[in-house]
Amino acid sequence: MTFEIDFKKPVDMMLKVLRLEDTGARTSEDIFVGGSHPIPTGRVYGGQVVSQCVVAAAATVDETQHPHSMHGYFLRPGDLDLPITFAVDRIHDGRSFSRRRVQAYQSGTPIFSGIISFQTEDSGLDHQTPMPSVPSPDEIEPSDDMAGSFFLLRSNPIEARRVPIEPDGSGTQATWMRVREPISDDPGLHRAVLAYMSDFSIQEPSLRANGVNWRVPGIKSASLDHAIWWHRFTRVDDWLLYVNESPSTQGGRGMNTGRFYTQDGTLVASTAQEIMLRVPGV
Repeated sequence: MTFEIDFKKPVDMMLKVLRLEDTGARTSEDIFVGGSHPIPTGRVYGGQVVSQCVVAAAATVDETQHPHSMHGYFLRPGDLDLPITFAVDRIHDGRSFSRRRVQAYQSGTPIFSGIISFQTEDSGLDHQTPMPSVPSPDEIEPSDDMAGSFFLLRSNPIEARRVPIEPDGSGTQATWMRVREPISDDPGLHRAVLAYMSDFSIQEPSLRANGVNWRVPGIKSASLDHAIWWHRFTRVDDWLLYVNESPSTQGGRGMNTGRFYTQDGTLVASTAQEIMLRVPGV
């Protein structure tokens, strides 16, 4: 079920796919249905499914609770022409934490499976890894030639500016990104969109660490799993620095991690993803 989209309004496109239909089913699971926005590969963008799972799960918890972590596995490629059904299982409700299992299906077959944990606001110890020193987004020229996942979308709701801090071979990169225009003040929406953004660029450090790029003929990659931890609230229509690293590639797989910072250096989220990565002749 691909939405008919005005590609001159990419932010509207993203927000539309995040508005899931609540079917009203309240048996053993809560059931929601959504569609997809087009991308040239013909597959559903992984970050879209992750963010839709966050939206579906959040609809089943008390409004005082917010997601703090999500761990999930990509099981099969999604088909743009089919609706996606999200089945939410209320596996735990506690005084401070609630957990939801979310399965995304197409034609009865699971394409993604994850667990999302929610927490009521609380106080406690506070520290963070500092943000690296990099040029501000205003000091970086916009570019239409960024490789990889940034241009998987035919019309991208995310503006991105790559920071030229490390050469190929380092396994490290940093990118300023934000939603292209202001969105509503709903905190839940900002957390869901951060999950959407977290799948952009995260695969690339595995390639950079080995001195290869997406233009290598015959290269194949696919996301195997994805995790995100929301540490502190932030708006996604303000600039965020996404710092990505690859600690290891081996056995046809690449491991990648990420950290989101606000412009003032506040760490707001961390991510991790392992990918299948096959390069011809290697």
